[in-house]
Amino acid sequence: MAAREFPTTRRGLALEEEFNARCAELGGDVESRAAGDAYLATTHALYHGQPLSWAFTPKLFTEDGARYLADIAETMGRVMEKVTRGYRESAEVRAAFGLPKEVEGLCLLPTGYECEIPLARVDIFLNERTGEFWFCELNTDGSAGMTSAVEVSEAIARSKTWRAFSGRHPSTRTFDVVRACAKAILETYGQWKGAGVGGHAAERPVIGVVDYGESISADEVDHFVEVFAERGVTCRFSEIRELRVAEGAEGPVLADALGPLDLVWRRAVLSEMLEKPCQGSAALVRAQAEQLACVVGGFRTWPCATKTVFAALRSPVLRDLLSGAERHFVEEHVPYTEILGPETDLSRFVEKDEWIVKPQDGYNAMGVVAGLDETPKAWQEVLLRAAETRCVIQRYAPQFRSAVYLGGTLPKGEDPLICREESMMEGLFLFRGKFSGVFTRCGREATIGEWTDRLNMGCFVVGEERA
Repeated sequence: MAAREFPTTRRGLALEEEFNARCAELGGDVESRAAGDAYLATTHALYHGQPLSWAFTPKLFTEDGARYLADIAETMGRVMEKVTRGYRESAEVRAAFGLPKEVEGLCLLPTGYECEIPLARVDIFLNERTGEFWFCELNTDGSAGMTSAVEVSEAIARSKTWRAFSGRHPSTRTFDVVRACAKAILETYGQWKGAGVGGHAAERPVIGVVDYGESISADEVDHFVEVFAERGVTCRFSEIRELRVAEGAEGPVLADALGPLDLVWRRAVLSEMLEKPCQGSAALVRAQAEQLACVVGGFRTWPCATKTVFAALRSPVLRDLLSGAERHFVEEHVPYTEILGPETDLSRFVEKDEWIVKPQDGYNAMGVVAGLDETPKAWQEVLLRAAETRCVIQRYAPQFRSAVYLGGTLPKGEDPLICREESMMEGLFLFRGKFSGVFTRCGREATIGEWTDRLNMGCFVVGEERA
């Protein structure tokens, strides 16, 4: 029996099919697709200096669909807030995560504001026909994709196909996740107990976007520099290795190579900080511990960003933190996850297509291996290595596939009317607990990453059709 369709998300899929039909009527709208690349080349949506890979077909939702996504994201946001608060307050909760003592100590440092996780992106696999969804992972301060989500949407909105499509729909909107994120950062600073203590008024902080130079998306930082400048706020990239605690007129301050910082947006992933210790990371830790600067996210966001959080959510002590409805939500939508070890009976995971392995402290999908991509023999080797290094194993969530046209200048000889069947993954942005937009990626392989020909997608919310 076919699965029952869910109108709230199925209508969005029908809109995407309509967009593709308009594109086909225009012979594949080759000119607009090439023009999209030309537009992206003028923006910060770049990858190694070139326009990033993108899909011409956007992800489309109705207003009801957008509310559905908001409910998913904000429910998980409430779970994350409770887990983070529980981690700070309960040794039993901390034991469920089993993080190293050094990491545990960092997660307990004060932030000076109440919001537990100011910035997050929760990734889901959504079946647009049935409305079913499963979480892939949770991301906190280093969440990427904001610039690409905005600019790919704009590239699509400039096309002939979009004009033909939107002519039938009275209202369409997209998400300006970059400005929404900037607003959330400043609101968090405005509630910081140390705001206004230094040489800058609370509404005019000097912001350092802190990361390792080799890891940051410089183009996305440049986008935020421009957006903060619109608000009269100075923002710059601060290489973490160059941070230091300096003496200011009223005592110690956190500074980068150009001078004091009032506000840090920590994009540096904690696991990378531990892999690459330096004086600058020690200065950042001291700055948070002594409240020398407001560190958005602090280090307390790390437990929810680890790959172990889904395993921890199934422990009795974490379940007790949640309401009945939240426990049901977790049971229904968080895939079974377990931390492997040398003592684990690996025979339970021999059905390779049902499982995916992830490093406990990984980021940017590094080290993720899906059983679907491996031979049975290679999968056994993956399991053995994973057990030795205490990776997590997670039940593989089924991915929804739909047809998209490729964005940009087409490869020579490619038929412009060919649609690619791609697996979809939605990233739902949460800023200060409020749903604020979507970062959709699609790909052909079992893992969706930059190294697997991932395509970045635009996203729109479409109103009711004109009679």
